[in-house]
Amino acid sequence: MSTLNEIYSPLGQQSPDTLTDARDLARPQQEQQPINVAQAERIASAAGGAILAAIGLSRRSIPGLLIAGVGGSLIYRGVTGHCHAYAALGIDTARNDNPPAPQDYFNHGIHVEQSFTINKEPWELYGFWRDFNNLPQIMTHLESVQVQDGKRSHWVATAPSIAGGKVEWDAEIINDEPNALIAWRSLGGADVDNAGSVRFVPAPNGRGTEVKVVIDYIPPAGRVGSWVAKLFGEEPQQQIQEDLRRFKRLMETGEIPTTQGQPKGNCGGGGQEHQGW
Repeated sequence: MSTLNEIYSPLGQQSPDTLTDARDLARPQQEQQPINVAQAERIASAAGGAILAAIGLSRRSIPGLLIAGVGGSLIYRGVTGHCHAYAALGIDTARNDNPPAPQDYFNHGIHVEQSFTINKEPWELYGFWRDFNNLPQIMTHLESVQVQDGKRSHWVATAPSIAGGKVEWDAEIINDEPNALIAWRSLGGADVDNAGSVRFVPAPNGRGTEVKVVIDYIPPAGRVGSWVAKLFGEEPQQQIQEDLRRFKRLMETGEIPTTQGQPKGNCGGGGQEHQGW
């Protein structure tokens, strides 16, 4: 929750409760099912459903009625924009064109926090992190980050093969306190909606800097996406911890620890580290 406050407070955004109240006031008296199907999917569903319904009804049989029933459900999906299966799984393809609202992170997001003390000054660590081009050096799941201007950047990350092997998104910095805090969020159309912050806090007695990373993200399939990730051993909490360990090693020694070429007992071949979101 702290990340979302850091992200939205500087922008003067309303709190999730306020946003909900505003929507309640604007909602018609007759409650409607929320739209969770993208426009292109709705068109395809309606067209495919009409074809199946026509085929099913033309057969004048029990199997034909079943086919017509499937067609009818697809027509309903296309007309209303609501999919009950999507709702059960936490999937919402209709919001891909806009960045998620704060309550989306609270309702569907995964929250990750980690911190490490690094024997460097805050300004040194901030300077490295603020240049997002540096992040693939410490974050094993990142393929590249292309800085577009002072606030916006394009990110490409590896993902489990079940999710297509790669995810991309555009991000913007929305809270920047030199040598102290960087906060960012993904923009509309992201493969994985996410928001994050990193704080650089001087450690007691001059013992370096405590780096605190907080990330909230919404998996492509809601919480199901997180379960799939954990099933394949891709635990976000552990991944961020390893990224910070690499960051500490790089900043303190100029080197990054690597296990490349070393045998592993927990992988399926080649001794290569399994990476993913």
